[in-house]
Amino acid sequence: MPVKHDLLADLNLTKDQFIEKKRHDPRLSQLHEDYNRKDAEVVDAENDSAADDTVTRLRKERLKIKDEIVAHLK
Repeated sequence: MPVKHDLLADLNLTKDQFIEKKRHDPRLSQLHEDYNRKDAEVVDAENDSAADDTVTRLRKERLKIKDEIVAHLK
């Protein structure tokens, strides 16, 4: 069963820490919204048994956004 990816675990941040960072950083907030949208697309594609290449493409797009978030936080 597909599950949402745990971004905060990858970032080693608590939910409260991440919320505080987003509160002061509009770019981080936008990236997080983009990430959540893409993550939902991945989960939907997996639930709908989409073609493997479609799921792979969506996962790569999600990873790109995550990499942008990591780079932005540094």
